[in-house]
Amino acid sequence: MKKFAFSVLAIALAGVFNTAGAEEPTLAPAAKEASKTIYFERCAGCHGILRKGATGKNLEPINSRKLGQSRLEKIIAYGTEGGMVNFDDILTKEEISNMATYVQMTPDIPPEWGMKDMLGSWKLIVKPEDRPKKQLSKVNLKNVFSVTLRDTGEVALIDGDTKKIWGIVKTGYAVHISRLSASGRYVYVIGRDGKLDLIDMWYEKPTVVATLKVGIEARSVDTSKFKGYEDKYAIAGAYWPPQYVITEGDTLKPLKIVSTRGMAVDGEYHPEPRVASIVASPHKPEWVVNLKETGLIQLVDYSDLKNLKTTTIESAKFLHDGGWDSTKRYFLVAANASNKVAVVDTKTGKLAALVDTKAKPHPGRGANFVHPKFGPVWATSHLGADVISLIGTDPVKHKQYAWKVVAELKNHGGGSLFVKTHPKSANLWADAPLNPEQEIAESVSVYDIRNLDKGPEIINIAKLAGLPEGKAIKRTVHAEYNANGDEVWFSIWAGKTEPSAIVVMDDKTRKLKHVIKDSKLITPTGKFNVYNTQHDIY
Repeated sequence: MKKFAFSVLAIALAGVFNTAGAEEPTLAPAAKEASKTIYFERCAGCHGILRKGATGKNLEPINSRKLGQSRLEKIIAYGTEGGMVNFDDILTKEEISNMATYVQMTPDIPPEWGMKDMLGSWKLIVKPEDRPKKQLSKVNLKNVFSVTLRDTGEVALIDGDTKKIWGIVKTGYAVHISRLSASGRYVYVIGRDGKLDLIDMWYEKPTVVATLKVGIEARSVDTSKFKGYEDKYAIAGAYWPPQYVITEGDTLKPLKIVSTRGMAVDGEYHPEPRVASIVASPHKPEWVVNLKETGLIQLVDYSDLKNLKTTTIESAKFLHDGGWDSTKRYFLVAANASNKVAVVDTKTGKLAALVDTKAKPHPGRGANFVHPKFGPVWATSHLGADVISLIGTDPVKHKQYAWKVVAELKNHGGGSLFVKTHPKSANLWADAPLNPEQEIAESVSVYDIRNLDKGPEIINIAKLAGLPEGKAIKRTVHAEYNANGDEVWFSIWAGKTEPSAIVVMDDKTRKLKHVIKDSKLITPTGKFNVYNTQHDIY
């Protein structure tokens, strides 16, 4: 977080000028630019560049001014039980005050980003023919973890066998996800600033071989995985401008840009339908592209880019994240502000169901396991409720339970981002990093899948890290299994200037196995095991 020093006079000028007859509050230029940066880095993901809302509330001036300066400051400082994190341990009082003012001002509209801009940003650092012909290191690539270092704009590649950092590469700001090529050689990472990087793991150290800026803000990327198209294409979805781009898989050269602006499921035009998440089907040359604000799911056939075929499926606003069921036929995606999970049958290309859930489901990719009574289920935790919802996913042998919430497990709090298990595990783990209560944000719930009635064990993972006390809450976030399914890794997300860590738990005993500490591990968040990500294991 950037800090700005002001004289007493400058601080006064940075405040609100509520002069008689003024229609909206104002900020001095320096304070406005600082607040604009903070909004982009901390707020736009949930509330939107144009502040029309999605996971977060609509913050257009007509709504934000009704709350008023004092109320907005309290919300920003202390968070809400609906899933908004508290910022009093991240921002200064002055920054909080200015942010409360900024969201009452008319939002600026960012520029567009077309093919000319993309080609201008594209850098092919190493041509495919000049790259290694075989793996040069002895690292077990299947058990490498790609770890987002949020506030430094980097990704750490960690050797899961040795627990040592193999390499750190410079990427875009706050990489949202890492995805693998079908071959398992390349890691694609996309930052919130729209920067897409292609990392080649066949070098002695992981190396960025191509980069492309796909927009002003972005979240999603995946690759072509169908037989015959392995490593041929990549697709990246932008938040702004609302669009996706299809590129060459091994160079990131942009080939085709598709806008997502249009009518929502309610029949109203939306200028900012952000591409929330993308997954590659293993059964067809097809991507599942989820458009947040419109509630539309697009099945994009990449077999003929010149004559692109797209199937558009109506579901519910506001689509976010999701994952495959155990058969990888059905894709389940959270329409979290609508409190629903949409189920797409990718075989028929139709909506299978809209499942009502508790407030704001946020599954990550979800968790698949076999329930003793209900058969195969897929689980999601929630930003806005302290439960884990289990949805039946077997319409053949367990038809009476299919596409229904068959059970709700008690999580240790709301504000959860991820739930996770593994085919070799008997445990189901859920975090709650966005809960404003410190003890809850630091802890996880873990269930025995074989005896769900027993209730969860609550473990404070952050305390196991043995980190020194600091101002920021040490949020425990994103369980990720190793390739063998016998370890589960958690990020301890502390302040930008405070030590963070990764805690490795023995999945069978639920006891601490290892703590990865390094001064270079600054605000680690998402972690993506190469093998599990490559094969959609969750």
